[in-house]
Amino acid sequence: MLVVGVLALAALTGWLYLAMGHGGFWRTGPGLPPGTAPSGWPEVVAVVPARDEAAVLPETLPTLLAQSYPGAFSVIVVDDGSGDGTADVAARLGDEAGKTNRLRVVEATERPQGWAGKVWAMSEGVQAAGEPEFILFTDADIAYAPGTVTRLVRAATAGERDLVSQMATLSTDTRWERRIVPAFVYFFAQLYPFRRVTRDGARTAAAAGGCMLVRREVLAHAGGLDAIKGALIDDVALGRLIKRAGGRCRLDLSRDVTSRRPYPRLADLWTMIARSAYDQLRYSPALLAGTILMLLLLYAVPPAATLAGSIGLALDARHAAVPATAGLLAWTVMAATYAPMLRFYGLSPLRAPALPLVALMYAAMTVDSARRHRSGRGGTWKGRPAPRPRTGEPALPSTERGGARSESARRGGRPG
Repeated sequence: MLVVGVLALAALTGWLYLAMGHGGFWRTGPGLPPGTAPSGWPEVVAVVPARDEAAVLPETLPTLLAQSYPGAFSVIVVDDGSGDGTADVAARLGDEAGKTNRLRVVEATERPQGWAGKVWAMSEGVQAAGEPEFILFTDADIAYAPGTVTRLVRAATAGERDLVSQMATLSTDTRWERRIVPAFVYFFAQLYPFRRVTRDGARTAAAAGGCMLVRREVLAHAGGLDAIKGALIDDVALGRLIKRAGGRCRLDLSRDVTSRRPYPRLADLWTMIARSAYDQLRYSPALLAGTILMLLLLYAVPPAATLAGSIGLALDARHAAVPATAGLLAWTVMAATYAPMLRFYGLSPLRAPALPLVALMYAAMTVDSARRHRSGRGGTWKGRPAPRPRTGEPALPSTERGGARSESARRGGRPG
């Protein structure tokens, strides 16, 4: 019982730090600031990498083409070797919307060795975009509320940001989506607290791949997409690239940007997470072991200690009050930090105490991700394997860790 008490106290200490000293990761607001309109609206080109997305594009592409942006705005759909007629569907949607002057569909050329498929498609879109001030990287499954592009640009120009990213609201229509998706976003925010991403000088850097508005010149000065060409988790890699180059970033949760991709089965969600979890750990067995141990300490110990301590109190066991009390307090703090995310997704906060069960599932998904990598199936997406980096390979080349600096950084943080 003494060992359980020590573990419970350690878990409680961890949760007190997370709740009060970890960048307010559990907060779901405030979202994009209103900002003031720029004197002249800069040109924006949206780049949409698409591989076998014919089914979802009718729900999403029209919302992007319909944006009433005050400046020049166009959309490039990059067909990344699709076999389902994605390019034809995109072109048809442009015709039906009467936006053929706003839409271009380009075919991605053969992917060079060492490039991840999506990053190569993004690069092809950048090449076709010309020289706009901003590039909006977005996914084929992302739908935009009216006026979203205008609000993104206003936030970037008024806040002098080089990268403005919005975490899309994901689907929670099915039972498994309701159980796992809010926790997925919660764990992402815990790993990359949004307020720390936004804070100048903080080392935390990330972005959400569904919606990333980037200053084109800053991206070029940082090394371009070539600097992250092998990244499987391209959004986090891009956020790190921009911030390490001196760029100013912003990341928020958003209701204006929504994903229309369904994950009806547990297997669909499992594959989505396991595909890249081990990549996030840089293919390191040591980081994998540390992550699993930390998940067990923070999420499994509190309910287990509460149960063990309660049984010990009923049996008059010595020191049983310590694990019972510390475990319950840690479990309570955990649930309290998860409740705002559940409310954001319109779900009952009464689901919050079940978070340890979801965390254990995530631990299993992470282990499975490592297993898939070791068997040669890691990172496979839509039938195409990702580049295989060496174990422990850093997310960015060493030359990009502070070598280049963005235009805004060289001007004292003020973009021209």
